[in-house]
Amino acid sequence: MLVVALCALGVISPFLAGRWSARLLLHKWRLPVLIWAALALQVVALEVAMPHALAATLHVLTYAVAFAFLWINRGVGGVWIVAAGAITNGVVVALNGGTLPASAWAVKAAGLDGDLAFANSAVLDHPVLPWLGDIFAWPAPLPLANTFSVGDVLVVVGVFVAAWVGSRRLGAPRSVPESVPESASASAPDN
Repeated sequence: MLVVALCALGVISPFLAGRWSARLLLHKWRLPVLIWAALALQVVALEVAMPHALAATLHVLTYAVAFAFLWINRGVGGVWIVAAGAITNGVVVALNGGTLPASAWAVKAAGLDGDLAFANSAVLDHPVLPWLGDIFAWPAPLPLANTFSVGDVLVVVGVFVAAWVGSRRLGAPRSVPESVPESASASAPDN
């Protein structure tokens, strides 16, 4: 929930600074159903009781679907940073059987309980690439206490970049597109 909250903050941050982020908010995203599908699959994998192997497979699949969405929309500023974070997390999840490895220190600092049937992040006995897992903590008793990874940091940074690329001050005049000479736009008749 911490990463989702930080991403939401990233999206609204230009507004909080008196800027308008039209490029992000008015962008016509291609195949947005993919990102909603990735989120739905992750909720099912984490919240519905099922065999561990099926939950782990669904969890890995969420990253593949999310990456497909990001690839299709790769022309948007910041999307490559988000994709780097998603790839980092997805590869580590896949290499660790569907679970992102967490450090015992981070789990303890965040005050998390490790007694879940399937956890998207957990302390593992012999993790692969543990330094790319949930090694950081937003500690308890702070709100939204949780662990997070290098990939999560990249995702949040990418969302902030996407929100700020092309933003302009609220009330600032819009610039004339480079392909239209200013003299042509000024002399065009109004209909």
